[in-house]
Amino acid sequence: MLLNKISHNAYGAELENTKDSNELNVPKGDNPLIWPVLSLLQSTNQSWKVHHLASELQAKGLMHNLDPLPEKDLFKRNFLLMNALYELQDILMPKQWLQVQAMEIQIFRIIPASADIQHTRDGALRDYYLDWVNYDASVNVVREMLESFWSSYQEYIGVNVQLMNKGHALKVFELDQTATDRDIRKQWRKLALKWHPDRDQGNAERFREVCEAWQTLRE
Repeated sequence: MLLNKISHNAYGAELENTKDSNELNVPKGDNPLIWPVLSLLQSTNQSWKVHHLASELQAKGLMHNLDPLPEKDLFKRNFLLMNALYELQDILMPKQWLQVQAMEIQIFRIIPASADIQHTRDGALRDYYLDWVNYDASVNVVREMLESFWSSYQEYIGVNVQLMNKGHALKVFELDQTATDRDIRKQWRKLALKWHPDRDQGNAERFREVCEAWQTLRE
């Protein structure tokens, strides 16, 4: 059942198993659109269309040109957004269900009875978008977008953030010096989701502290 399922993170596995240093690899990173997408989805109870999400992200300066060829640029934008949606779907389970359909993208606080069927049905498509090999971009593209995301999030993390001491950052993350990159990224997602200001029980100050710790630990 969906509520008891531990979703496989193909993105994380790809990053950890890759042997080619030239492949897409954002150390300790995340798709930079995950948290802006969460904010947009939780800003309304209505469903979104994927192209409306893309337009809103572009208007906020969070979606940039990814390829000089228009056709490839469109594909990469769609890939990055769909990857973020499926990542967020896994992050929200099992407490909430994110329906990922091109014309109907919406977070459900009460998991619908059809969620298991949808999750199974979309397995192949989800696996495709969670595999960064299918994106075909240089590492600098996503890194630049990640930096742009942090710049636009100054409302929460401040304009001139001084990096925390690593020991303090690990303490904020409730981890010790033995924590691996995977442990750090997993805890970042857990805490960012918990304290994100757009969540019902979110807390802007705690979210800011977590962001500052993440800034240190992702360096």
